[in-house]
Amino acid sequence: MHGRVKVRTTEEERERKKKEQALKVRAYRAAMGRIQKKREAGELDNEMLTLTVQILQRNPDVSTLWNIRRECVLDKLSKLKAEEEERPQEEKHKDQSIFSCELDLTEQCLMVNPKSYNAWHHRCWTLEQDPRADWQRELQLCNKYLKFDERNFHTWDYRRYVTAKAAVPAAQELDFCTEKIKVNFSNYSSWHHRSLLLPELYPNERRDRPMSEEKLQLELEMVLTAAFTDPNDSSAWFYQRWLLGSGAHLDRAPRIAAFRLEPHGAVLALDKPYPDLNQLKTELLGGGQTVTLQSWLPMDSCGTSWKCLQTFDYQRNSTYSLKLSEQEVNLLPLPGTEDGAFYFEPPHADASCSKELLAELQTQLQSCLDLLEFEPDSKWTLLTSALLMRAIDVSGNHEKSLAHLVKLEKVDALREGYYKDLAARWSLESELAKWPQAPGFPSNFTLSEDVVLASLPYGQYLVIADELKLPTNLREKLGDSVPKTFGDLKRKQDS
Repeated sequence: MHGRVKVRTTEEERERKKKEQALKVRAYRAAMGRIQKKREAGELDNEMLTLTVQILQRNPDVSTLWNIRRECVLDKLSKLKAEEEERPQEEKHKDQSIFSCELDLTEQCLMVNPKSYNAWHHRCWTLEQDPRADWQRELQLCNKYLKFDERNFHTWDYRRYVTAKAAVPAAQELDFCTEKIKVNFSNYSSWHHRSLLLPELYPNERRDRPMSEEKLQLELEMVLTAAFTDPNDSSAWFYQRWLLGSGAHLDRAPRIAAFRLEPHGAVLALDKPYPDLNQLKTELLGGGQTVTLQSWLPMDSCGTSWKCLQTFDYQRNSTYSLKLSEQEVNLLPLPGTEDGAFYFEPPHADASCSKELLAELQTQLQSCLDLLEFEPDSKWTLLTSALLMRAIDVSGNHEKSLAHLVKLEKVDALREGYYKDLAARWSLESELAKWPQAPGFPSNFTLSEDVVLASLPYGQYLVIADELKLPTNLREKLGDSVPKTFGDLKRKQDS
């Protein structure tokens, strides 16, 4: 028995850990109690900094302690500034030791928890206070952390902050992304970082694609290789979905989707929500005058459709246009004997496509269909092939793409609601594209019974109608959320 190490029993180990935890809790409470007393007394001194370090090095996610450290740092900096004139030249930069101490602490904390929001935030705050911050050093630190965990989105977010401060060329960052993706295709953060750089480096003038068609074609070729390397990994498929998107920027101003004007009022639909239309300059031009439309009132909860109760001197023989911010559209006279004008632009499902890009999209679609022959239940391949069909020919592939969504509802049942909503969106895009050719446009909108919808997206596009003819089951499902129309505005005026 001599010379053998005693192995603790499970009960002994549990008891030992319990005692250790009790000691840690006691030390934590004692330190926090001391910190609170010193803070109440306004003692933002070195002891306070030492006490916070003892806790943060073990748990860097205590926001209160980082706030206290910032109070201490600002107090020290203000005192140094007050003494600056009295110090000799060689002691002018004592504040650098303060910044270095904070940066060193964040590095220690990030070794404990590389995904600590508080530690990353404090590091950014410290660098903002330091007029001599070394951004190149920070860039190397990012490289170091990404070697430890190449998918840590905290590090990628911090890298974007640092590269902006260090004025790193976007092309250089794109090369860095490429190298990281080559090492590991399953890197969501790197794909996302890439998606932010490409529109800047290769802009699309018409903004109907995320980037220029030449670069888009190369990106599609690259991502297809990544997706087919591991069809069950979602990162490359997500990036491919972004490539197949319209490229519309979230930060652009809303555009006019539909508008209707009559002597007693007007309604306006936007292609994206906006909190207050009165903040945007809206002008009606025609009849030899320019009228500013004011006092817009929302017709829905999301800010996509608005009504204006102004009265207008509409002149039937005049031409009118509507100007919203920098966009100006020509209005068409209402058909029949009604006095008024309207504008309607259905949601764009089609985007411009060169022969070269079209050929690449068809190649990718065929690759997806080939893969489905071997893996018919591959959800990412099913969804991507549906998106490719729509990118190639929306109307021609409409039914096929919807069939893929129906299958996805069974293959990926946890996301059944998402696929139903996506099917509703695609179906409404198709119906709205056909509406201008329908009898009674724009006064009446009729949705046939064979169009199955789980919801009614693009409801704001229907604001110019007098009457909506929706299937009974859909109207019951929507309840009070049936879109308001110009007809509602008329009835209100009549009453």
